Amino acid sequence: MNRFVVWFLFLAFQLTAQQHSEVTQDTLPPQKEVQLPLKFKQFIIPSVLIGYGIIGLESEQIKSFNLGINEEVTEHIDKKITVDDFSQYLPMASIYGLSALGVPSKNSTKDKTIILATSYILMGLTVNTFKQTASVQRPDGSSYNSFPSGHTATAFMGAELMMQEYKHESVWYGISGYVVATGTGIFRMYNNRHWLTDVVAGAGIGILSAKAGYWLYPITSKWFTKKDSKKTGAVVLPFHDGRNTGFGFVKTF
Repeated sequence: MNRFVVWFLFLAFQLTAQQHSEVTQDTLPPQKEVQLPLKFKQFIIPSVLIGYGIIGLESEQIKSFNLGINEEVTEHIDKKITVDDFSQYLPMASIYGLSALGVPSKNSTKDKTIILATSYILMGLTVNTFKQTASVQRPDGSSYNSFPSGHTATAFMGAELMMQEYKHESVWYGISGYVVATGTGIFRMYNNRHWLTDVVAGAGIGILSAKAGYWLYPITSKWFTKKDSKKTGAVVLPFHDGRNTGFGFVKTF
């Protein structure tokens, strides 16, 4: 268990290391331009994570590794720790929380909300499409919608958004988001709700969805706002955590 946690935390810091190396290259103080420059290297890490999860759907070797990890992680469980039901949303909430505390973000509240909404919709559609088509049984046998982990995807999406919005102030804001996201994934396995491949693929989907939110901003901003809106806007955010579905409403002034 300890070896596995160390390995998983190492993976999280590998993810943030790439972000840290780009701080001086593509990060500027808060300004009107909100797009994230589209670069090939931005696809590498999320594509590898998603690819590993997809290959694991058919690979007997990876399935065997999944079983071994599951047995090691759940070996000494006394009771479930449901912190992951809340921690999945912590990085996303921190995007607004840091602004409320006076930490300047890269973009305005309105722009952040549009980007977040776009990212969340893309992430939700991707996760639920895979859940319906892959039909992987959960480790606890409760259902056949294990792949990929929606909790992990939500957490890593929020972590990547934190990185993009606050790395010009300190890269540690983004790193803290990734640590929380990694912990969320670990607890999904600890609670016997997901396989390793579910969590890894969910992380990749979350990261890629967050980046896509920035890439698509020039298009999506036109859907959510009007030219004569007097700088106001409203966004409806759908959510689905595997068991519950609903909507949230955010209005910016």
